[in-house]
Amino acid sequence: MDVQLRKGLLEFCVLAAIRESDSYGYQMIKEISEYIAISESTLYPILRRMEASGKVMSYSVEYHNRIRRYFHLTEAGREALNGFVKEKEEIMRVLAFITGGVEDE
Repeated sequence: MDVQLRKGLLEFCVLAAIRESDSYGYQMIKEISEYIAISESTLYPILRRMEASGKVMSYSVEYHNRIRRYFHLTEAGREALNGFVKEKEEIMRVLAFITGGVEDE
């Protein structure tokens, strides 16, 4: 997959991973990896960027004598994710154009 396309999709995958409940890195990687490959070295820079832009916020919780950092979807993050979902129809039209209307079996 093209690097730029993958980068954009990963950001929305991260937002989707914390849409319903707060989560931490390992859990997000486990969930997202079912759909697209992601590693810690990819996830954490995305989370830092999204935290700086106000799409997520983080907090720490002690878990089994270790500090676990959880991430929470902010209203700005929810708006970004909802905006992407609303563009689904346009994305599907572009994909149909690119593939000539032929779907994979």
